Amino acid sequence: MARETYRIALSGNPNVGKTTVFNAITGARQHVGNWPGVTVEHMVGKKRFRGVDLEVVDLPGTYSLTAYSADEVVTRDFIIDERPDVVVQVVDASNMERNLYLTTQLMELGTRVVIALNMVDIADARGDTIDTGRMEEFLEIPVVKTVGSKGEGIDELLNVIIDEARLGPHHEHEIGYGEELEETIAHLVRIVARDRKIKDRYPLRWVAVKLLEGDENVLSKLKGSPVERQVRRFLKKVDQVEIEAVMADKRYEAINAVLPQVCTRCVIRMSPSDMIDRVLTNKYLGIPIFLALMWGAFELTFTVAAPFMSMIDIGLGHLASAIHANVAHEGLASLLADGILGGVGFVLIFMPNIFILFLLLAILEDSGYMSRAAFIMDRLMYKLGLHGKSFIPMLMGFGCNVPAIMATRSIEDRKDRLITILVNPFMACGARLPVFVLFAGAFFGRTAGAVIFSLYVLGIVVAIVTAKLLRTTVLKGRPAPFIMELPPYRLPTVRTSVLHMWDHGRMYLKKAGTIILLGAIIMWFLASYPAGVSYGSGSSYAGMIGRTVAPFFAPIGLDWRIAVALLFGFFAKEFVVGSLGVLYGVGDTDSGAITDALRSESGIEPVHAYGAMAFTLLYLPCLATVSVIRKETGSWRWTMFSVLYGVAIAWTIAFAIVRIGVMLGYG
Repeated sequence: MARETYRIALSGNPNVGKTTVFNAITGARQHVGNWPGVTVEHMVGKKRFRGVDLEVVDLPGTYSLTAYSADEVVTRDFIIDERPDVVVQVVDASNMERNLYLTTQLMELGTRVVIALNMVDIADARGDTIDTGRMEEFLEIPVVKTVGSKGEGIDELLNVIIDEARLGPHHEHEIGYGEELEETIAHLVRIVARDRKIKDRYPLRWVAVKLLEGDENVLSKLKGSPVERQVRRFLKKVDQVEIEAVMADKRYEAINAVLPQVCTRCVIRMSPSDMIDRVLTNKYLGIPIFLALMWGAFELTFTVAAPFMSMIDIGLGHLASAIHANVAHEGLASLLADGILGGVGFVLIFMPNIFILFLLLAILEDSGYMSRAAFIMDRLMYKLGLHGKSFIPMLMGFGCNVPAIMATRSIEDRKDRLITILVNPFMACGARLPVFVLFAGAFFGRTAGAVIFSLYVLGIVVAIVTAKLLRTTVLKGRPAPFIMELPPYRLPTVRTSVLHMWDHGRMYLKKAGTIILLGAIIMWFLASYPAGVSYGSGSSYAGMIGRTVAPFFAPIGLDWRIAVALLFGFFAKEFVVGSLGVLYGVGDTDSGAITDALRSESGIEPVHAYGAMAFTLLYLPCLATVSVIRKETGSWRWTMFSVLYGVAIAWTIAFAIVRIGVMLGYG
């Protein structure tokens, strides 16, 4: 007997706790963000409940089913084309008017819908009383109260989902758009109905409504259809902008007619979030507070991580000594101690910095502050040619540029999105942090935290200047207006913050055990051969490569070892530190030798070290980032522009830092 199986789609506006509900159902450790655009591709989880197998699909957040951005297209197309058995709309109980707009559109699709009325604890705390029975009566949709972050109401939600899935096909609910507009819709339905394929695949009224709203994605579904020309001729006769506005008004009329009958506000007062926002989003205090928080995060990262780094350093030193003492074969001992331990080990030393920084960013994100950061920066970014939403992927870039670039799918305008993709690699991802910590610790002592913070600021400045340059030249135009909802402040839970930290940190560990390990072995081979040469000398293969690229790096004062490490950093930025560990940790059982070697053997001074860090920040994106740029832009031309422009700007800024520093007597 076949097992009972249903596919469930989770939909909803951004910031309603949808992914938290997904995690509560499936136990999946997906990253929970507090800004729009975090989930840009659907995630799938499994759940067996009451003997039923549920496949739960977490769709990107969307405000509407009129698809303007890439993530809205993903959500809408999945619901229409994949036809899940039940669509669960997660609704923010404290902001029902805005959330129910999506409900009115889901109702028109004819799919079975269940409303998960989430974050009811926040609504209750501010004095809202919600009558779910009356709500179900008006909407003809089951409504279940949940608190996803605490797992409350999840079992009841699953029971309702299974009951709904067993009921089978469902009729669509219609929003009345007025007599005149209804006649227009009916006429368009009659035209589209002549195409049997469209009629069998999509709800005809929904197709007509979307065509009248000017939905280009739906219009593209008629390409090659026998009714395409007639539809296009008909649409030219109507004012689609006016019709879209009328439809939106009618939907809100329906919502406002229902809402007072199902939700009573018991206490109306300024919320704690509103009071906090008066300070944190103040137009004069907002940016200084944001910068102060970021500076504090980097200072804390360096200070707190220091003793843990020392412990790992000492442990690796003892391990290297044990290898040299107990492995008789000189070549094998060198591979294990100088190659693998020297490469992977030096990367692992900086693991505490990575995890602590990600934990601090997770706390800021889970609290709701990062959405405010985007809001605070919107006015400045708009003046400089960037969309306000661009700041969200830029902030995500502090973790990893790959998902950050994918998150640009939430930006509707093509030029805005393209500019954001091109400037995102200038954000200092977590893979660059070990390089910064190494050089800053070696050359800047107690001011290391401030130096690292300045590099993150430098990346943002270069990104903004580049955006302005692109906006005034090849991608002329004005950024689209930025509208977003600010979620209420929430006290981050230890569990979600730690899981968020682990989701980012484990990628670092995975790289250390895979690509960095492979790279360390390759670098050891290059430093050891041809046979007979001194390990890591200029006569080795690594030295030959270094001498070849040395002229390019000579004006910024970097020796061939650093040049080779930066060259191989194209594969993964963590590999820069791993390569330096192999090339400078020559014959020394103390893994801290790399710091001493940088000071004594590289011939560089603090000004050159800062130039090297700036170059690392801005030059070639890693291979994975280049790949995702190609995928998201669909253009090799823009991908090569990103690569070549990054190298040019990195060399220019590093050269300027060194020359100006030398002129001022710092080198």
